[in-house]
Parts: sequence; C-alpha cells; structure tokens
Amino acid sequence: MMENTEALKGHGAEVERLLRMKTYPIAAKMLKQKEDIPKGAKRPKKQMGHHLALCQAISMARREGESLALLKEDMWCYSPVIGLGIAAPPQYFLEGEFFYPQSARTPEIGRNWVQSFPRLEAGQYIGVAVAPIQKVDFVPDLFILYVDSLQLLELLMAKRWMDGGDVTATLSGASACVYTIVPVLEKKQFQVTIPCLGDRKRGVATDEEIIFSGSADRLSELAAGLSHLKEMGSGLPLPMASQIEYALPDPYIKIGRMVGMDL
Repeated sequence: MMENTEALKGHGAEVERLLRMKTYPIAAKMLKQKEDIPKGAKRPKKQMGHHLALCQAISMARREGESLALLKEDMWCYSPVIGLGIAAPPQYFLEGEFFYPQSARTPEIGRNWVQSFPRLEAGQYIGVAVAPIQKVDFVPDLFILYVDSLQLLELLMAKRWMDGGDVTATLSGASACVYTIVPVLEKKQFQVTIPCLGDRKRGVATDEEIIFSGSADRLSELAAGLSHLKEMGSGLPLPMASQIEYALPDPYIKIGRMVGMDL
C-alpha cells in the first residue's frame, strides 16, 4: 500500500542523500481525468505559453524543482502521447516505414521496431504529472532517478539486498521517457533506461547519466537497502585503492578454499 506523501518525501530525501545525487529524485503520476491534475502543477501551454516534450518537463522537475502536468495539448513530442496511451497510434506510425532510411536500414526493420515499442493501451490516461519527490502533493505511480554508473551500482546492490533479484531491463536508443515509465507500470519492476537523443539534446541529460525507475511503493525498501549498504561500508563515497591481494571477507575466503583456490 502506498504511504502518505510525507513518508514518501522522507524516503526520497534519504535516497537523494545516500546516493549523493546531483538532481532531484522525481515522482510521476499517470492522469486518468482532469480532476487528477495536482493542484500545484503547472500546465505548460496554459500557464507557460508553450508546449514541452516530456523529457523537458522531467528535466525542469529534476533540475529546477518544477511541478508540471502534461496533457496531449501540452505535449511537443508524439512518442509519449502514443507510448503512454494518451492517444491511439495512427496507421502511419504502425507501419513504421517513416523510420527508413534515417533510423532503420529497411522499411521492414522500421516496422519491427514499432512492434517492439512499449506502449500502454490507448484511452487509459489523458496525461502525466511530474514533480520532485520533496515537493510532491499527489500519490505517484513511480519514481525516476537520473544517476551515474556508480550510483546505479548502489541501486542494483540495494535491489539484490531487497529480494535477491537482479534488474532485467529493456534497453533502446529511442524514446527514453516511454521506456522509463511503461515497463514499470506494466510489470511492476525496476527499469534501467539509457537517455535517448531527445533527452540529451532537449532534456539536457549528460553523458554520464543513466535512468533508474520503479514503482513508488518500492521507494521505502530501496532507501532501506541503500542505508544498509552504508552501514556495511559499501555506501557512498566509496573508498577505492588498487591493492595486490587485498583483504577478503571471510565468506569469500571460505568459498574460495572450498573450490580449491590458493587463499
């Protein structure tokens, strides 16, 4: 069950602190009707006088602390409109030939990519709201973290501590906003996403950044896992030194000797 927003803010602050994040952790909520639009969220077209791509809205939330709600009339990029089920895909999109020759070697390959494109059933939602977790005034569906590879390592170790499992992600070179959100909503799993060209060129994602997202109701577990790593000496900042025959934990020595290693 989702915790109240104050508890969520606390977990978000803990994750931000333990990961030493450079930008705010983000909360996102899918909107089913206009009444779901958070009171504190800005509508880009109505209140700002222009459209936004979803990657730009996420960038404003994580870098500038803005709370934003985007419906179809606020959107500047078709990808999240189709991917998040805000509108049904036209036949022209489904045919996929428009990807040829820029993004696909053949028209058939373009159609293959469209078939694998993750998208929610059209008509479920009318939009999406994003805000820094520390300012959230709504119950979110998921969290979004922009991290570097070391911070991602911490998150993956925390995930392993939580349930013993690894993260299986679908990676793509396109539509990062869709890949960040849709697998989390559909499969209730954590997702790792590579910022796409649009996210880099328009959302200003940097070269070292990777996206980690998950269901908002798992954030408390994630914070607990990161806290445990810190207590065990594996948290950030991570001490590093290149040392020959460095000290091994007792279980490493025990298992190594069991398999015949010279330890």
